[in-house]
Amino acid sequence: MKKQSNRRAKTNRIPDVVIYTDGACSGNPGPGGWGAILRFGEHTKELSGGEQETTNNRMELAAAIQALTVLRRRCAIDLFTDSTYVKNGITQWLPRWKKNNWTRGKNQPVLNVDLWKRLDQLNSMHDIHWKWVASHSGNEGNERADELARSAIPQEKGTSNQGKRNA
Repeated sequence: MKKQSNRRAKTNRIPDVVIYTDGACSGNPGPGGWGAILRFGEHTKELSGGEQETTNNRMELAAAIQALTVLRRRCAIDLFTDSTYVKNGITQWLPRWKKNNWTRGKNQPVLNVDLWKRLDQLNSMHDIHWKWVASHSGNEGNERADELARSAIPQEKGTSNQGKRNA
C-alpha cells in the first residue's frame, strides 16, 4: 500500500485566510468607499472601491462581499469587521429574515436586501468565523482597511472607484 505524500495532504486542506473589512462614507448617504485586506500565509491582497451615492452600511457590506468574491475555492476564514450591522446581520438576523421572506418586524423590508442576499450566498461557500473588532482601537488590519475605505471615497461628482485592487 502506497503512503499518501505530504504534498497531496496539504493540497486537499482548506486554505486559512484572514480578512479585514471596513466601509466609510462622507455623509450618510453620500459618497462612500470600502476596503478589504486578505491574508493567506505570507501573501497579502488589498482591495478597495467606492460609489458616489451610498450609505455606510452598504459600504460595510460591499467590503465583505468584494473580499469573499476574489476567493476561488472554499476557505476557512477569520473575517474581522468593525460593523455590528454586518456581524449581527450575518450571524443572528439573517436566518429570521430569510424565514420571513426578507422582511423584519411589522413586515418592513430588510434594508440592503440585494447585498444581504449576495453575502448570504458567499457565506455558504466558505467556513467563516465572523469576528467583531472595535474601530480605531489600534488593530493593524482594521486600521489599514479603514485607510483603504477612506481613500476610495470618490472626490468628484460622477466618479466611481469601483473594484480598485492593489497587490
